Amino acid sequence: MNYSNNLNNLWNKFKDPERVKNLVKLIKEEVEKYGKTINIMEFCGGHTHVILRNGLDELLKGYINFVHGPGCPVCVIALERLDLAIELAKIPEVILCTYGDLMRVPGSNRMSLLRLRAEGYEIKPVSSALEALKLAMENPQKKVIFFAIGFETTSPHTAVLIKQAKELEVKNLWVVCNHILALVVLEYLLQSKEKPLIDAFIGPGHVSTITGSKAYEPIVKKYQTPIVISGFEPLDLIQAVYLIAKQKREERCEVEIQYIRSVTQEGNIKAKEFLKEVFNIRKSFPWRGLGEIPYSAYEIKEEYQKWDGEKFFKVSVNSGKESPLCLCGKVIKGLSKPPECKLFGKVCTPQNPIGPCMVSSEGACLAYFKYRKNL
Repeated sequence: MNYSNNLNNLWNKFKDPERVKNLVKLIKEEVEKYGKTINIMEFCGGHTHVILRNGLDELLKGYINFVHGPGCPVCVIALERLDLAIELAKIPEVILCTYGDLMRVPGSNRMSLLRLRAEGYEIKPVSSALEALKLAMENPQKKVIFFAIGFETTSPHTAVLIKQAKELEVKNLWVVCNHILALVVLEYLLQSKEKPLIDAFIGPGHVSTITGSKAYEPIVKKYQTPIVISGFEPLDLIQAVYLIAKQKREERCEVEIQYIRSVTQEGNIKAKEFLKEVFNIRKSFPWRGLGEIPYSAYEIKEEYQKWDGEKFFKVSVNSGKESPLCLCGKVIKGLSKPPECKLFGKVCTPQNPIGPCMVSSEGACLAYFKYRKNL
């Protein structure tokens, strides 16, 4: 049995152009019966990249309008939180580590963690929270700070890191928690005065492996807005759009799972237990472009406060103002698309990003720069 060939055959099915064409035809039929264009917000930045890379928006032009959402954790980290990371990294004997995309996001005065590292400060990109634990144990004379970011997808990893630090009695490791809640911001968008036109959501696949699909049911019921949780291949997304179009035509509002190979109704029960054990919900937390959102982020519980970097390190942060020409805030809200920004592709490029949406591998601006710049 050739495992590699079987795996390739499996994934090729998710990119099969004939299957995509057949589903596109069915979508158009459903939308024509419905009678008007359907505005679908794909919450996840990973979905945005798949849509643009494969031209799914062009295939469905006039039938489906894709509205890009705030599901990119690097894009929505507030300027004051980024400036906090920069100030923490300046503390003597500190090794600050965080996920790689955050390194290049500009803070106040165009300073970034990457530029700060070039000045000689110890700042390390990691791909796993547990790498921070390894760094702390290998460098007992240093103060290791893990600047944790991400939605529910990466939050359990940080919870496990904190639990292990306690069990191993690691005394030179701290976590600064910036973990945010996808479901809270999704509801925030629906009740916002400045909300974009949203008829349905493509739900985030990775987040939903943790939360489960049941978590979305109260939102769907309250706002009468369908949510279909999708995988990350072209056929996944086209099928998710078809399920949405079918719901709209049949006047249904439900949570459906297209990504059945990874998402269940209950989610990852063990991961949710870790989150409940280690974290509380903050009363409020700042989001870039969205402002303060109540009960939208985690904070470390008191019993683990020895490893809470925000309580241990006292630094002063004086954040500047973001460029008034940068439309990242509106892009995150789904109110603008990247080409509408005067800086896009001119002053703001991946080599010289002005806003975070041009930095992150899940950012909408980067997706348009890579796949739409020359159109």
